[in-house]
Parts: sequence; C-alpha cells; structure tokens
Amino acid sequence: MTERNKKREPEQTIRVEIYNQTYSIRSDGDNNYILKLAEYVDSKMREISSGTFTVDSLKVAILAALHIADEYHQLLAAQQQADLQLAARSAECAEMLDKVLKYKEPAAQELETEQ
Repeated sequence: MTERNKKREPEQTIRVEIYNQTYSIRSDGDNNYILKLAEYVDSKMREISSGTFTVDSLKVAILAALHIADEYHQLLAAQQQADLQLAARSAECAEMLDKVLKYKEPAAQELETEQ
C-alpha cells in the first residue's frame, strides 16, 4: 500500500516530558513512536547536562540537538558508504554473470552441433 493510499489516523494530542518540562504534541501518527522520540531527546539532554556545568536548559537542548544531528549525519555517511559498497558488489556480480552466460552460450551451441 502506498503512502497516499494509507488512511490517516485522526490527529491526537499526546503529552510528553522532556528534561522536566511537559509538552503537548499533536500527531496523526503512532503515539508510542512519539513517546520513544521524546524519551530519546530527554536521555540525550540528561547525558549532556551530566557532562557539563551548564544548568541553562536552552544550552543543554542546543548541545543535545547538535549531538543528535551528529549521530544522524554519521549514520547517513555510513549508509552512503554501504550503498556504494553494495553498488560495487552488484556491478561485480553482474559482470561475473555476464561472463558465465557468454561462456555458457557457446558451450551449449557446441553440444547441440555434436548431437
């Protein structure tokens, strides 16, 4: 089923807590997913705040956002590298298959002429 064919769930409001602040989030998606995202952001903010001397929640949020952005871009780079490796391996496989098929065709023709 394509994305356009999916029925959209009705918009709901979910309350999440991030770094001792409660936020109301409207979403037409999976509430458990929203909760997981909020928990992840909360854990990153707490991780950052425990390693720094700042108590300013805005600064902690900015540092956490930078950390999350770094994780995201590292994953993107790793995915791009994996895609390049897969493309190279696919090209190798296609080349090997072409060689096998080219070798197989003359051999099959020889067998037919011998019979």
